[in-house]
Amino acid sequence: MHPLLRFPGLLLLLAVFLVPSAAPGQPAPAAAPQIQDNSFFIEEAYNQEAGVVQTIQTYTRVTGTGDWVYTLTQEWPVPDEKNQLSFTIPVQGLSGSTGVARGLGDIALNYRYQLVGDGKARVAVSPRATLLVPTGDSTRALGSGGFGVQVSLPVSVVLSERFVAHTNLGATRIFSAKDAEGNRSNLTSASAGQSLVWLAHPTFNVLVEALIATNQYLGDDGLAARRTDALLSPGFRAAINLPGNFQIVTGLAVPIGVGPSRGQRSLFLYLSAELPFWSAKR
Repeated sequence: MHPLLRFPGLLLLLAVFLVPSAAPGQPAPAAAPQIQDNSFFIEEAYNQEAGVVQTIQTYTRVTGTGDWVYTLTQEWPVPDEKNQLSFTIPVQGLSGSTGVARGLGDIALNYRYQLVGDGKARVAVSPRATLLVPTGDSTRALGSGGFGVQVSLPVSVVLSERFVAHTNLGATRIFSAKDAEGNRSNLTSASAGQSLVWLAHPTFNVLVEALIATNQYLGDDGLAARRTDALLSPGFRAAINLPGNFQIVTGLAVPIGVGPSRGQRSLFLYLSAELPFWSAKR
């Protein structure tokens, strides 16, 4: 497991409490769009609104190593909030016995259905199905070497005016995964995650995410082996709302390995842009 870091949040926290309120007798300003679907490791159950595309970039650096992963994700409502298509393209640099391998990883093609609720509901459920395409070079440990499928069940619950929780359950199956020596095997993984988000301000949130996964991989002997990874990730996210319903969200987190992953630390950076591409009312 990877990602994260420490952040100078004091000035941002001060800004939250120093935001001016409307003077007596003056109408309250229109509420600014709040941060909602911008978590880091735990998936929220909110599909994109009709007419809005979200572009997400992340960067993870594992401390004490030269390993890093950059991802580019786009989420599109097709054609409305009930149905969402997205893709994730990873680029990575991984250190190994023969040096550092840099290149494209396995691309993920996703479909998500808004089964229950939406971004305005107290409870939302949005199951996802993913096709994993073996675009990474498995001989350099940049990809699995086989096609895969993944299913995920995100559930989001509004606990109060200030707190929201997100729960994830997921499973992955890689068919005929291949290692650098040409060994092949089917691999199965499963994961569970939980997050708690404090809505300190519509444009500033603090979140804690926990994730545990049991993963199969091809060992040095060419046979399928299994390991368990677990992380606890504190972080924050902050939004800038621009004219035209254009929202930019930045975030930082410090994932810390716990239990079987104790001693692992990462730095995680997040940048998202949401931009309308047509009017949902027309």
